[in-house]
Amino acid sequence: MAEELTALHQNHTWDLVSLPPGKHMIGFRWMYKIKTKFDGYVECYKARLVAKGYSQQYGFDDDETFSPVENMTTLHIMILVASVQQWKIFQMDFKNAFLNDDLHE
Repeated sequence: MAEELTALHQNHTWDLVSLPPGKHMIGFRWMYKIKTKFDGYVECYKARLVAKGYSQQYGFDDDETFSPVENMTTLHIMILVASVQQWKIFQMDFKNAFLNDDLHE
């Protein structure tokens, strides 16, 4: 958790401001995951601070953020095309990924 908070602070993810009139605050929660190696041994413990986007209200603040996620069918097709074309495939693990939009909540 300390590593996640340090990364959020170093990347200037947010500024602490007063809540504007007429706006409601979106909460957050900690998500925990234990990553294991193929043999079952613990590789690392991960903690992520995530916004509770499900608390947004339709028609009020639901169009202000966008967070794309991968579709497994698309991923399989991309791997198939890469293998047919003999392209090199690289795997990356992002420690922190941030939206490129200013939130007013």
